[in-house]
Amino acid sequence: MDEPPAQEDEGRRGRAAGLWATVRRHPAFTVIITTAALLRLVAMIGYQPAMYFNDTFDYLHVATDPYPHPLRPDGYSFLLIGLKPFHSFALVALVQHLMGLGMGVMIYMLLRRRFTLPGWGAALAAAPVLLDGYQIQLEELVLSDTMFTFLVMCAVTLLLWHDRPTWKIAASVGLIIALAWLTRSVGMPVLLGVLAYMLVRRSGWRLMAVTLVACVLPILGYMGWYKAETGKFAITESNGIFLYSRVYKFADCHKVHDLPVEEYALCTERVNRLPNSQDGIWNQASPLNRYTGKRFSPENDRLANDYSKRVILSQPVDYARVVAHDFLKVFRWNRTVFPDEATYNQYEFRKVSKPLPDWNMGSGVTAADEANAYENGNARTRVVEPFAGLIRGYQDHVFLRGTMLAAVLAMGLAGMVPLWRRFGGVAFLPWTLAVGLLLAPAATAEFDYRYVLPAVPLAALAAGMTFSPEVRARFAALGRRVRRMGRIDGGPDRAAEDVTAEEGPAGVAAPDPAT
Repeated sequence: MDEPPAQEDEGRRGRAAGLWATVRRHPAFTVIITTAALLRLVAMIGYQPAMYFNDTFDYLHVATDPYPHPLRPDGYSFLLIGLKPFHSFALVALVQHLMGLGMGVMIYMLLRRRFTLPGWGAALAAAPVLLDGYQIQLEELVLSDTMFTFLVMCAVTLLLWHDRPTWKIAASVGLIIALAWLTRSVGMPVLLGVLAYMLVRRSGWRLMAVTLVACVLPILGYMGWYKAETGKFAITESNGIFLYSRVYKFADCHKVHDLPVEEYALCTERVNRLPNSQDGIWNQASPLNRYTGKRFSPENDRLANDYSKRVILSQPVDYARVVAHDFLKVFRWNRTVFPDEATYNQYEFRKVSKPLPDWNMGSGVTAADEANAYENGNARTRVVEPFAGLIRGYQDHVFLRGTMLAAVLAMGLAGMVPLWRRFGGVAFLPWTLAVGLLLAPAATAEFDYRYVLPAVPLAALAAGMTFSPEVRARFAALGRRVRRMGRIDGGPDRAAEDVTAEEGPAGVAAPDPAT
C-alpha cells in the first residue's frame, strides 16, 4: 500500500530539517565543501569526458586486456575494469572527485570529533585538499594518484579513529594498504610507517601481525599472478631502472670499484649527460638503449639495479646531495616548468586539448583506439567554455605553494615536540607518512609535481592535531614551567625582593616558623 501524501511530506520535512541542523552545526565546513564540489563540477563540465596523462594509456591497456604490467602495478587498472561496463571516462573522473571530497571529510571529521577542534579550525585544515586547483586537476586526470591518496587516507582514518584498534580494524588497515601498494609502488613505505606507528603506540605484536598478514596476502597473490605470466615472482620489473634514473645525474664510473663488464654500457661521461634524471629512462639517447630487447626487461632491471646500488655505495655524498636537492624543490614558492614543458602542461587545465596519442599498443591497436573503445565514442578531451576558462583562472591563483606546505609540515612537527616522549603522539602517523611520501620519489627516481599532492592531506591532518586539547595543555604546562624557572632564576634584584618579603618590620627578620 502506498504511503499517504501527508506522511511523505512529513518525511521530506524531517530530512530537510536534519540537513539544515547539520549545516548549522558545521557552517564553515559546509561553505568550503560546497565550494569544492562546485569547482569540481565546473572542471567536469569544462573538460569532457576527462583529461589524460601519458601513463593513462598504460593503465587503459591493462584494463582492455588484463595482464601484470612491468612498469607499475595494476591496482588503478582494476578500478577502470570495474567501471568499464559504463563506457564513461566522465564517471571515472566523478569517482575520483568524490574521493577528493571524501579526503576532506575524513580530515574534518577526525579533527572535529576525535581531536575536538573547533569547526572553523577543522574546516581550515581540510581546505588544502578541497580547494587546491592542482588537486582538482589531478582528480580530473585518468591517473592513479587520487585513488592512492584516498586509500592511504582511509587507512590513516581507521587507525586514528580508534584509540586501541581491534583485530578487525587492523585487518582492514592491512587490506587497504595492500590496495594502495598495488596502486602505486610507494605503498610499501606506507606499510612500514603504519607498522612503526603501531609499535610506538604499543598496539601489541598480535595486531601488528594481523595488519602485516592482511597486507601481504593480496601482494603475494598478485606476485603469483605475475610469476604465472612472466616467470618472475615480483610486482614490477622497473624498480632498478627507476633507481638508475636517480643515479644517472651524478654517477661516475671511475669511482665505482669492480664494476662488472656487462654494466659498462650504463656509464656516461659528464659532458655527454642529458639534463634530467628522467632522461636516463625515457630519452632515446639513454644508455639503457645500448642493450638489445625491451627496455623494461628482467635482465635490464637487474643490471640497472646492481649498477645503481654500486654507484650509491661508491658516491654516498653525491647521492645524498641530489636527494636533498629534489626534496627541497618541493618547498619552493613558485612552480617552474619541470621536467619539460610537455610534461608540465599535462598538470594544467589547458585552453586546447591534444589529440589522443597514436602509440602502437600491440596487435595493430593504438592508444587512441583503446580510449575510444572504452568510451564507446570519441574520448578526446573537449574544452567547453566558459567553464574551462573559469577553472583555468582558478588553478592559476588558488593552490598550495611549496613554501606553504613547508609551513604546514613545520606546524605539525611543532605539535609533536611536547609529546616527544611518545614520539609525537598520534600525529606521528600522518606526519611521518607525509614526509615519507615526499622523500620517496626524491630517493628512488626524481621530483615530480604530482608526487607532492598525496602528502598534502596527511600534512594538513598532522598540522590540525597541533591544536588538539592535549597538545595545547602540554604547551600551557611548558609555558608555566618556563615562567616558574624565570622567577627562580630572576637574578640579584629578584633575590633581594624575595629576602625583603621574608623580613619583618624595619628589616627585622621574621621568626622561623619552626620556632
